[in-house]
Amino acid sequence: MTDNLHIEPFFHDGTGTWTHVIHRDGGGDGEHDAIVIDPVLDYDPKSGKVGIDSLRVVQDYIAGKNLRVGRILETHAHADHLSSAQVLRAATGASVGIGDGIRKVQDHFAGVFGIERDDPALRDAFDVTYADGDVIEAGNLRITVIATPGHTSDSLSYAIEGHVFIGDTLFAPDVGCARCDFPGGSVDDLYASIQRLYALDDATVLHLCHDYPPAGRERRSEVSVSESKRDNRMLRGDTTLQDFRQARLARDATLPAPTLLYPSLQVNIRGGRLPPPHKNGQRYLCTPVQGELPAALD
Repeated sequence: MTDNLHIEPFFHDGTGTWTHVIHRDGGGDGEHDAIVIDPVLDYDPKSGKVGIDSLRVVQDYIAGKNLRVGRILETHAHADHLSSAQVLRAATGASVGIGDGIRKVQDHFAGVFGIERDDPALRDAFDVTYADGDVIEAGNLRITVIATPGHTSDSLSYAIEGHVFIGDTLFAPDVGCARCDFPGGSVDDLYASIQRLYALDDATVLHLCHDYPPAGRERRSEVSVSESKRDNRMLRGDTTLQDFRQARLARDATLPAPTLLYPSLQVNIRGGRLPPPHKNGQRYLCTPVQGELPAALD
């Protein structure tokens, strides 16, 4: 059934994120099943304003194609954009799923944000969690789960008929691959995950979660396995673990924290929900204060 499989990418300029809608192009006037991967919530860190303008573009496409969304899938708990999964869930009734490694991510950041680890906001954040080898069905769509940890412990890729949605595992060849210095990250695990992708047929299309194109290049939403193995600046098909480890650790040591690290994770470990309101009715996304504090600041 590959011939009528359709993948529509949507780019979020503010965060360089790709959202993908998967469905089949079929005849007739009936609804067609669809899956949405990594939807984005608009957020302005300067004003604190949230919005769904970018999601509306996705929703307009869904409505225009008469699609019935059966699954909303996150490739991992993102640290660079807020998820709009709950907004889309409320509109469609679709379940929200993520890798079962999310529990480790939640446990770590519960401590960072002062949340009880057994808080229902974390325990019940997702409708379903997936493990390596699971099969996800949405009508006539059938996706196989590939665990691809390394960037984070909950990172998954989703495979369907020669296409794999790989989250942050790899980027376009001139950008490289995911960083590994987040809690739960592992250079060795990322290397092994990429080797699993490189073992796929060379014609397999890898669909990216992000692109950060250098000046003069059009943004890309996909790359073939063969191209990545040949050209990826961080990890080609012949790159050894030792060489990758050295390059990745050196690169990670130079990278700043993502701009939306704390706002994103407060929302995304809750499955795309904002923190509860304070007594004044206002909701807040907080930033932990770091470093040694002068006594005068206490």
